[in-house]
Amino acid sequence: MKKKLLLTSFQTWLPHHVSNSSDDLLINFHQECLSNDDIIFLRQLPVDIIRASEQAIAAIETLAPDVVICCGMAESRYQLTVESNAVNTNNKLETPVNLPSLIADLSYTTISHNAGKFVCEGLYYQVLYHLKQEQSKSLGLFLHVPLLTATNTPKILRDLRRILEQF
Repeated sequence: MKKKLLLTSFQTWLPHHVSNSSDDLLINFHQECLSNDDIIFLRQLPVDIIRASEQAIAAIETLAPDVVICCGMAESRYQLTVESNAVNTNNKLETPVNLPSLIADLSYTTISHNAGKFVCEGLYYQVLYHLKQEQSKSLGLFLHVPLLTATNTPKILRDLRRILEQF
């Protein structure tokens, strides 16, 4: 049986942003998997920790996915990055996903230990906290997506595909 995956992305947040690379990645990926009912997209979450978290958690409660992968944009990064943890004040939650194993065969993905101290980390923390509090068997993961270019998009899409295939 295939696992049900929930993928999220964000809206833009700065005036110079034409789009959000996390959403662009999901658009590109969605075009490849139109017939896959096991992948659910929750696109363009608001750039607001409370509202984004409420929407994501409502989707988790309604859809009961096996894996929740939240995606956000990281303009200063050059590769896809998987986030090992999220921090809220003095509380740190780690993903239960074995990240070294997850990215072992990926050429354009690295592990990050800093989810950014903004809405990305806030959402990630709230999702991990919710899954932990509910004693859910669902896994939570956050991917930071660099600005997409003609050169890196195929590599990032390939790595995203490989990540999802491992679940």
